[in-house]
Amino acid sequence: MTDGAVCTVGFSAVVAIVSFVCSLPRTFGTLSKLATLSGIFTFISVILAAIFAGIMDHPKGYNTGGPDGAMVGEPTVLAVAKAGTPFLAGMNAFLNISYTFIGQITIPSFIAAMKEPKDFPKALWAVTIAEIIVFSLVGGIVYAYTGTQYNTAPAFGSLGDELYLKIAFSFMVPTLIFLGVLYASVSAQFIFSCIFDKDSKHKKEHTVVGWSTWVGILAATWIVAFIVAEVIPFFSDLLSLMSSLFDSFFGFIFWGTAYMKMRSEDYGPGWIKKRGIRSIGGFALNVFIILVGCYMLTAGTY
Repeated sequence: MTDGAVCTVGFSAVVAIVSFVCSLPRTFGTLSKLATLSGIFTFISVILAAIFAGIMDHPKGYNTGGPDGAMVGEPTVLAVAKAGTPFLAGMNAFLNISYTFIGQITIPSFIAAMKEPKDFPKALWAVTIAEIIVFSLVGGIVYAYTGTQYNTAPAFGSLGDELYLKIAFSFMVPTLIFLGVLYASVSAQFIFSCIFDKDSKHKKEHTVVGWSTWVGILAATWIVAFIVAEVIPFFSDLLSLMSSLFDSFFGFIFWGTAYMKMRSEDYGPGWIKKRGIRSIGGFALNVFIILVGCYMLTAGTY
């Protein structure tokens, strides 16, 4: 792995092709096996990043000034953003954090593919608790050694030793491929379902038309993804854009409206008055969640 631009584009192209091939299965059965390996590699990668951050002499860019002159002095660790932080920088940080924890866009597809959909909450609780613990600890440890001036997104870029950086990041590559495959598969299944109705033989059987359509959707998806990734070269900005455009709806707006719709179906018109303070509190909370999503969608794309 070199630092040349051609090498970077070539590596991106190879990853896109590999991801396209891995996306070809039309069910989540195969992806579930990849998910297990992905989880193992992710754990190894982030633990290595935390260890390397603790044992390296200095973070990357130490006392070089950097493009904006901020990379000077010892790492500064703050509990809250310092006074005078630009709105764009603060919003960018919020959207990056939101993207890390919001995976709800895939939840409806997972539930629909499960043999026992009622078991999904157990898996959701386990995954959410695990990710909050791991990501919070690793993020906190890396930040403690890199500080506000030298911290980057992804955090691997903060590691001062190139060997450390490449070792830690290499374990994350399988996970990045899996996440791309997962989101591409979910998106392709949505489009595929819009083209063919649920009783279509092209959905239930292996037909030339069905597979040609599926492959075409995936090919178009990965071509667009590759172009977007190369047009927006800064990973942090790319995460912020995706978070504001997609996580605002699937992480906030969708679930706030879904709560109200489900309560209306369960208790009928006037459900807010029927359940008393519980309904009022739930309604207020979900209105707030919807407003947060709207704020992310508007201010986040600024």
